[in-house]
Amino acid sequence: MSIKIVHLSSFKTLLFLKLIKLNKILTGILLSAIMLLLSFDGITQKTTKIKIVNAEVLRYDKKLGNKVRRLIGHVVLKQDSTYLYCDSAYMYELENSFDGFGHVRIKASDTLNIYSETLHYNGNTKLAELHRKVRLVDPQSTLYTEHLWYDRKINVGYYTTGGKIVDSTNTLTSVKGYYYTDLKHAYFKDSVVLINPDYTMNTDTMRYHTETEISYFFGPTVIQSEDNLIYCENGWYDTQNNKSQFKKNAYMLTDEQKLEGDSLFYDRNLDFGKAFQNVVMSDTVQNMMITGNYAEFKRQEGFAFVTDSSQAIMVDKHDSLFMHSDTLWMFFDSAQNLEYILAYNKTKFYRKDMQGMSDSLIYHFADSTIFMYKEPVLWSDQNQLTADSIHIALANKQIDTLALINSAFIISMDDTIHKNTFNQIKGKVMIGYFKNNQMRKVQINGNAESIFFVRDEDQLLTGINKTLSSDMNIYLDSSGVYAVVPIKSVDAHMYPEAEVSEEDRKLKNFRWIKDRRPMKKEDIFIW
Repeated sequence: MSIKIVHLSSFKTLLFLKLIKLNKILTGILLSAIMLLLSFDGITQKTTKIKIVNAEVLRYDKKLGNKVRRLIGHVVLKQDSTYLYCDSAYMYELENSFDGFGHVRIKASDTLNIYSETLHYNGNTKLAELHRKVRLVDPQSTLYTEHLWYDRKINVGYYTTGGKIVDSTNTLTSVKGYYYTDLKHAYFKDSVVLINPDYTMNTDTMRYHTETEISYFFGPTVIQSEDNLIYCENGWYDTQNNKSQFKKNAYMLTDEQKLEGDSLFYDRNLDFGKAFQNVVMSDTVQNMMITGNYAEFKRQEGFAFVTDSSQAIMVDKHDSLFMHSDTLWMFFDSAQNLEYILAYNKTKFYRKDMQGMSDSLIYHFADSTIFMYKEPVLWSDQNQLTADSIHIALANKQIDTLALINSAFIISMDDTIHKNTFNQIKGKVMIGYFKNNQMRKVQINGNAESIFFVRDEDQLLTGINKTLSSDMNIYLDSSGVYAVVPIKSVDAHMYPEAEVSEEDRKLKNFRWIKDRRPMKKEDIFIW
């Protein structure tokens, strides 16, 4: 047995030579493929002559030039698989072109026909130019114009001086239009109008699919109907199914409301919509807006909601109200007027003269009433008000009266220096009466209790008053409580400060939660 020894340098050289040989083979294959493609392309792009299939009269006309034929009567010409018809024609053999006159028809395929009164056709470029009463007809739609070019190489018809496309549902007009007959796509530019039985769409640039009847718009677009107006600068509209998507400065406007968002979805059949990111729902009648990052509305069912950082703003030139909750619901009457707002879960609101928080809240617009439910807290001036539920009545956008229902409790700090001194009122039900947004009277019905720190004219503490009675009326002025009037089963005592322990200075279920009070509008998002 003989063993052949190959040096490393020789092995590298051998490997290099084999790689060169392999590269030459691959290069040869690639060049062959390119030549084959070029050859195929040359075959596909080969110019064919226009052939005469039929004419009742055929003659040469030297006045028109060399090798110019005059064809008269039921003229039929053909190039490739395309037939061209007219009443008469001038055929220019040297240019491989012709002019056709009267009842012009191009049968581009089994389903596509083009009609006009005159035609110039260039067989080398396969470009047809048609004039007067032009119609491009396929099974889905018909294009009308007075001047059309049709390029047979790419199967595109286009106009630049005005035209329209009509299908089973819509009529589209524009100054410029391009119809790709194979793709069933049409492109429109300049003063584009789509007319549908339910709405009218105006835009600058549009792409339209004639089979699906979906329109795509790429510029300022207005869609007007009896129910609403929609604006956007990008989007699509499925005209068969009445579904749409709008983007870029999109909004929807009705007589009463306006909906804005980075993106809007709308189903016209269901009158149902969605809005995404930077959502704003405005009500022009109530001068109110709701913001958030996601919204839905169902007009037929009479409601809408906004969530994800939702905020309601009751706009007032003097003192607007700002409210936040996990979800803000709007409910409308049959005339689409806003009836009330439901704020659900972790509700908090801020106004300069009034702040509050509760699990849920209802704001009725007809009578300007607010209902707070589940651990509600209301702050007004120096007062903290709590109960199982709180009802607030507004007049001229100011508090007129309020009712604290069950476990009613009002607390106000008596001395900001000695922070453990609180005036307190407690009872089953309390009615508060306001004037100029200041509480002037409190009427307590059932199980009335109160603790007041009594002070002289120099604000020196003279004693602590503790009162129990069935009912009670309390009167206040700008300085605070000036009269306590217990009614029925009265048990009232004035105690020196030293005789009242820290524990006895607070009524049962006392709870001071000033740290949760929103001190500015941004605090409504802090639960």
